[in-house]
Amino acid sequence: MAGEVPVSISPMDVGFEGNTGRYRHADSVEDLAAILLSDRWDWSNVPSFHHAPVPTLEAPEFYTDAANARAAFVVAAHEAGVQILPDDATKMLKAS
Repeated sequence: MAGEVPVSISPMDVGFEGNTGRYRHADSVEDLAAILLSDRWDWSNVPSFHHAPVPTLEAPEFYTDAANARAAFVVAAHEAGVQILPDDATKMLKAS
């Protein structure tokens, strides 16, 4: 809603389009919600996807811990095979 203060998270970049090096930046739970509701990611075979929206949508509404929303999102993203930076940076360096 207009005029609301965004609920900040530790910034991340979310890979998309098969992890081709293209990312979408997120630094608020509102950004995470937009990603979860976007059609750029296929969440259909990701059981944890059904849990990720709850903390993401509750954080701004009920002033809950934004870190929980971020953590739930990261679990769903990893289950979908989506890279999250900076979280996955260490794994990417080891792979190269």
